[in-house]
Amino acid sequence: MQLVPEIDCLLGINVYATQTSGVGGRIRGVTQDFQVEELLVDGSKAPITPTQKTTSTLGASLERQRHLLCVLVKQNWDTFLATKNVASQLDLGQNSIQIAGIKDAKAVTAQYVTIENLTMEDISKVNIKGINIHPVGYLRNPLSVFYLLGNHFKIKITNITQDPAIVNKQVNQTINEVTQLGGIPNFYGHQRFGTTRPITHLVGKAILEGNFEKAALLFLANPSPHEHYESKQARTELQQTRDFKAALEHYPKQLRYERIMLKYLNEKPNEFIKAFNVLPLKLQALFIQAYQSYLFNHFLSKRIKAGLPLNKVEVGDFVVRVERTGLPMVNMSQTVTTQNQTKINEALSSGKMRLALPIVGFKQKLSNGPMGELEQCILQQEKVNLNSFHITDNSNMSNKGSLRTALTPVQNFKPPIISKQDNELTTLLEFTLLRGCYATVLLREIIKPQNPITAGF
Repeated sequence: MQLVPEIDCLLGINVYATQTSGVGGRIRGVTQDFQVEELLVDGSKAPITPTQKTTSTLGASLERQRHLLCVLVKQNWDTFLATKNVASQLDLGQNSIQIAGIKDAKAVTAQYVTIENLTMEDISKVNIKGINIHPVGYLRNPLSVFYLLGNHFKIKITNITQDPAIVNKQVNQTINEVTQLGGIPNFYGHQRFGTTRPITHLVGKAILEGNFEKAALLFLANPSPHEHYESKQARTELQQTRDFKAALEHYPKQLRYERIMLKYLNEKPNEFIKAFNVLPLKLQALFIQAYQSYLFNHFLSKRIKAGLPLNKVEVGDFVVRVERTGLPMVNMSQTVTTQNQTKINEALSSGKMRLALPIVGFKQKLSNGPMGELEQCILQQEKVNLNSFHITDNSNMSNKGSLRTALTPVQNFKPPIISKQDNELTTLLEFTLLRGCYATVLLREIIKPQNPITAGF
């Protein structure tokens, strides 16, 4: 059986779902190797290469209304920083720009955005390297996650050293195993936690423990051997000196969020709770969400290791119904009993329902039955309880919890395109995933990387 890398285990991903040995290689050799195009529930796709063809995306009109719908194409940009810079050039507040979903930073991505009180002519003022924005039409309402269906991926795996026939066979065998299972295990991928410096969930756990000082220093001063030398050096110095004034002078400018917090702590060095309040609201919430994601990954790994199925249910499991679009209705759950187990398993087989596991929070209950016992065991080991997610010191971070499906389908997977140059293979993969699901989770099953960081994850 393929050995799971240590960094995966640190994020709660302790298993593989497929038995193939993996093709090896790396992703993101160059940014253009990882392309993402957003899909909306009305069937619209945000194109990386825009066309002159007019679109009726979400019923957009050429008649002026409150919100201008655009396609934002970015390369090597964090979504929030990209929208912040666009807003700044347009002399608008960042909240004037609404998105449906967050896209990879180390990629070329296209997504829809709405911009409040802007004309098509105004958008031409944007001139930012690595960012292009194209107007589509006007909408009455802003964009939100409810319009998002998923993402279409075109990903190139490079530096493969195996024989083309073997690569083709292994990719297809992996996809066959995934298809028979009903999808890939719906793990949260590396980027949820920070790939080169996976500490976001650790910050979240420290906050849940009420230790905001520990949380702040984890965020600011916990160096990773995989990050840039200047960043690593600056974090090491702060860890040793606790000198926020000196750190503010030495921290690289690309560490924008760290510098925002350092500026506050330089003036008020002991107010760690309030230091988090100066960060963007979505980043504040992300720390707790990352820890919830870590726990979910643990739950899912534990279920697989215990031999409990993902495409069938046990008494005490949660299930959710599936919309016509394929999206799970996580707010409409049902608990499996001895009376309804057979009927629910039939619904799972037909694709009308899916097994779901809890994203723990102060309102979300744990599973019952065998799965519930595994979840309780993990929470006891972590020394965390559900009430901890109600954070009185910072209500922005509180989270009531939810459900997430254990499997997610891989749609529109095209046969791999394999080419050879200088004794190295390149494999182009193209597929679609539903919103909130990670392409890297499928890629780790295909590649089975020994070192996810050097492999581009």
